[in-house]
Amino acid sequence: MNAVAYPKGTVKALSRSLRVYHGDRQRHAAMDRLYEAFLAPGDLAFDIGAHVGDRVSSFRRLGARVVALEPQPGPARVIRLIHRRDPLVTLIEAACGDHEGSIGLRINSDNPTVSTASAAFIGAAAGANGWEGQAWDHEITVPCTTLDRLIMRYGLPKLLKIDVEGFEAHVLAGLTRAVPVISFEFTTIQRDVAEACLALLDTLGFYRFNVALGESQQLELPAPVDVEAMGAYLRALPHAANSGDVYAILQR
Repeated sequence: MNAVAYPKGTVKALSRSLRVYHGDRQRHAAMDRLYEAFLAPGDLAFDIGAHVGDRVSSFRRLGARVVALEPQPGPARVIRLIHRRDPLVTLIEAACGDHEGSIGLRINSDNPTVSTASAAFIGAAAGANGWEGQAWDHEITVPCTTLDRLIMRYGLPKLLKIDVEGFEAHVLAGLTRAVPVISFEFTTIQRDVAEACLALLDTLGFYRFNVALGESQQLELPAPVDVEAMGAYLRALPHAANSGDVYAILQR
């Protein structure tokens, strides 16, 4: 990669992301076990906020077709390099939200994993335990699309994964159809965002919920629970839990 093309620190940070997200075979195996409960060969998956594409790779190992959105130029280039010969991976260099057009994206050059379109997320991180030293030092304007528009163009996915650092509710606000399985990231510094996501999903269909904490790649609950129970679970988590992913499973 050409270091001149990116803000200071980004190339080193991307190299670290590649080691963390693509260099651990045990993590890959755990991820595949998690997603094979939701995806079969030939299914369509959306990866919204793909970063360097570890979920894209997992979905492809399971035989799914993938539409991946990543608005940051550096991570998008990584995905393109890894999957450039794969016709079943479609990469879109755009953000996803509640409107079509463009949006400002705040870049964390030293930790692009937490780059975000949410000013509220940056505000919540300021001074929070576990978030010390994070700095969003660069801003770019990127295209923005909606989930409804993506579905119109590519079809209804079997699995929709959303990881956009505090912008998850905005992404879900652009969806008007129930998707069989939806995962969204939550953080303990912004539990209100998770509550908003649960409320939005409750309007789309009859969902039950489970959760994976951190990067465990393992569902915590023995069986999915209703929206009220999931909200209570998230509210009761200690701050140190930091983050995880909620899985919403549409009931037939």
